[in-house]
Amino acid sequence: MKLKVRVVHYHPDCWYADIDDADDRQPDDPFWYVAGCRTHAEALAQACAQLAAFDQAAAAGAPPCRLSEIRTQVA
Repeated sequence: MKLKVRVVHYHPDCWYADIDDADDRQPDDPFWYVAGCRTHAEALAQACAQLAAFDQAAAAGAPPCRLSEIRTQVA
């Protein structure tokens, strides 16, 4: 699986980052996201930490789930 990180500046002091499938052209259901970061570096650092967590989980046999799949499992 190829994942990509997208970082977006959406307000004067707010950054958003998400992790999605590199082939997914619709960013509406990512595997992970964070909003409200104060800097680009903060958003990117959080996304990199999550990628590392995904990598460890995948090595243990648990590939990442999309946010909609997680919500469905909880409901």
